[in-house]
Amino acid sequence: MSASRSLAGLRRDWTRLGEADPLWAVCVEPARRGGRWDVQEFLASGQAEITGAMATLERLGLCTGRDDALDFGCGAGRLTVPLAAHFRAVTGVDISPSMLAQARALHADNQRCRFVHNDSLKLSTFDDGSFDLVYSSLVLQHMPTDLAGAYLAEFIRVLRPGGAIVILVPEAHLRTPRGIVYARAPRRLIGLIQRKVFGYPAPMQMHVLPADLVRRLIGAHGGRLAASVPHAGYGGHWRMTEHFIVKDRERDAGQAVSRVP
Repeated sequence: MSASRSLAGLRRDWTRLGEADPLWAVCVEPARRGGRWDVQEFLASGQAEITGAMATLERLGLCTGRDDALDFGCGAGRLTVPLAAHFRAVTGVDISPSMLAQARALHADNQRCRFVHNDSLKLSTFDDGSFDLVYSSLVLQHMPTDLAGAYLAEFIRVLRPGGAIVILVPEAHLRTPRGIVYARAPRRLIGLIQRKVFGYPAPMQMHVLPADLVRRLIGAHGGRLAASVPHAGYGGHWRMTEHFIVKDRERDAGQAVSRVP
């Protein structure tokens, strides 16, 4: 499938998810299905995630500039507002107009956040070196590897020297029944099961992005994987990892990745 068709499918699916149950689609917990996420609890989960990520950045000595941050795949803005506690301004970007409408409604009074629609493989709205931090949580796994790689290249392009990229993604499928199905079943079959058996408004793809794959995707674009940090994650069927990436044009291709406990 071409990249443009894959992107059109993602736009369609996540627009439907945003229209039907936006908070649950962002944080898929069975007990929260059907509009049962309490908004304050939903936002508190984002606050906890960003607190942990910023502490790791501090520990690694990364991202010393705190002017501008990009929240890629921002959904309903669960992480955009917590990021604004650490940065002068935060831009949330999403492919889904319905998700962005939810984000704007939830955070209309926050002047440090803005929400931008982007349905292109390029982040052409933003110049080179626009951000100190690019943060993307539970987003890149929902797209084929070639699309994830294209966006990672764009993250590196819009990153300022001394900045950092953080992506929270599944690194491996766990050997639970659902994890095994996601690992082995064809994508179309998984989508059919999600819609017909579990009643999802639209399918959600799940791909893993282990450290070796991330290193390969960023290597040609001046990116270096500085650390991979285990994360408790969400969903219970994947081993989750936060990958910390820096722009390093004098990188050593053979440099080992730090694994932080």
